[in-house]
Amino acid sequence: MDAAGIDLQVVSLTMPGCEGFDGETAIAMATDANDRLAQAIQAHPTRLAGFASLPTANPAAAAKELERAVTKLGFKGALINGHVRGEFLDDRKYWVIFECAQALNVPIYLHPTIPHPAVLKAYFEGYVELATPAWGFAMDTCTHFLRLVFSGLFDACPNLKMILGHLGEGLPFWIHRLNDHTQFAAKRRGLKKSPEQYLRENLVVTTSGNFFVPAFLCTLLALGVDNVLFSVDWPYESNRTAADWLSHLQISEQDKEKICHLNAERVLHLEEAA
Repeated sequence: MDAAGIDLQVVSLTMPGCEGFDGETAIAMATDANDRLAQAIQAHPTRLAGFASLPTANPAAAAKELERAVTKLGFKGALINGHVRGEFLDDRKYWVIFECAQALNVPIYLHPTIPHPAVLKAYFEGYVELATPAWGFAMDTCTHFLRLVFSGLFDACPNLKMILGHLGEGLPFWIHRLNDHTQFAAKRRGLKKSPEQYLRENLVVTTSGNFFVPAFLCTLLALGVDNVLFSVDWPYESNRTAADWLSHLQISEQDKEKICHLNAERVLHLEEAA
């Protein structure tokens, strides 16, 4: 962090995380992970912040742990690693988690995981190199997020913010075509807004692990500068590479300041950090 000029890093437990385990195992794992992270933040309160791990297999316990992590440990939201052993979060039994996040005014980061087992077999058998960051992560995460949109989650929780990494897993590129081909289906489902509106109003994206200027410019134009956060994806990506890429972006200093820290301070309430 020091070498790359990064002042604050938001730490989380990424895939496979707690999402691959049964309720009791996941509860113990999430509690332990969050307590360990809280200790690290307490030791470095000006340098570290945290996203909670959640035992999603037990939605009520997950909501309870999210509340504890935010109100007692000072965490800035939660990170969920995709589907819960093949179940997507559009199933309404999971919505108590999102309702809790909205009530606490914190975001949920939907992080990639290995694609659904059926998809893994049908699409990637014999081509495992495509199943993870190269393509499968984005495919699974985009589909998961869109299921949440079309399930009506953001009508039930209109103030909920969700975060997608890797420049929105490619979704900004698809906004127009997605909206053009689903807006009538959205109305038939009873959604109050167009798909495009949910992506612009309920979605925030990060630059994590996608330091490609054309993709960044597409994202910036599609979602607006207020919805883009600088992130590295360390330790999978290099802090120095990300910082160097950011420093060479040909955008205004005002926009760069928003992406560097102002947007994160607003979305994650970092001004309230200890």
